[in-house]
Amino acid sequence: MSAKDCGNHGYYWGERKFYRRLCGCIIFLLFIVGLAVLLVWLILRPTKPTFSLQSISVLNLTLSNSDQNYNFTVLFTTLQLSIFSRNPNSHIGIYYDRLHTVASYRNQQITSSTTLPAAYLTSGDSVIWAPYVSTPSGGAILAPSLGDALVQDQAAGVLLLHVEVMGRLRWKVGTWVSGGYHLHASCPAYLSADSNGGSFLFRQITGCTVDI
Repeated sequence: MSAKDCGNHGYYWGERKFYRRLCGCIIFLLFIVGLAVLLVWLILRPTKPTFSLQSISVLNLTLSNSDQNYNFTVLFTTLQLSIFSRNPNSHIGIYYDRLHTVASYRNQQITSSTTLPAAYLTSGDSVIWAPYVSTPSGGAILAPSLGDALVQDQAAGVLLLHVEVMGRLRWKVGTWVSGGYHLHASCPAYLSADSNGGSFLFRQITGCTVDI
């Protein structure tokens, strides 16, 4: 082997050693950054956001039998909602992405999905959405048992609906932003008939169950 070959061989080994050290330094730095983020995450312990249903207005609520055999009932309704959310964390921000809301009656969805604007909440920040939700153009088809139950609730002057909020949530700690988590909030809406029995009114603000 010539002196030139030996020189080239030494150069390649030196270059290889340099890149190996560089990769080691990068991996070490990434490890330190990841460890720091993990420690901050464990120390701060993010708390789930709070949701509450501030109000619900029943703009219309009508039932009709769909055919002569009365095998099912069709519901038509439009609701205006006021949904409140707050970030209770001291040093953690919250991103809300791809949020939508629906209303349900006895575990059956009765309205189409309505999109809510995305939001970012800093520490202690809050947001209020005021969407409209309504049944599809052809109405919501209810099974006979649900139709009968809704007729009985109307006659009794009391009605329990649920407002559901679904979407994605991301945590923000400093400049670090987490991956997306599934968010689901379920808000009971207790309604009672007015003194004339003509419409249903929302009686009190209700807290929501939040799952992440």
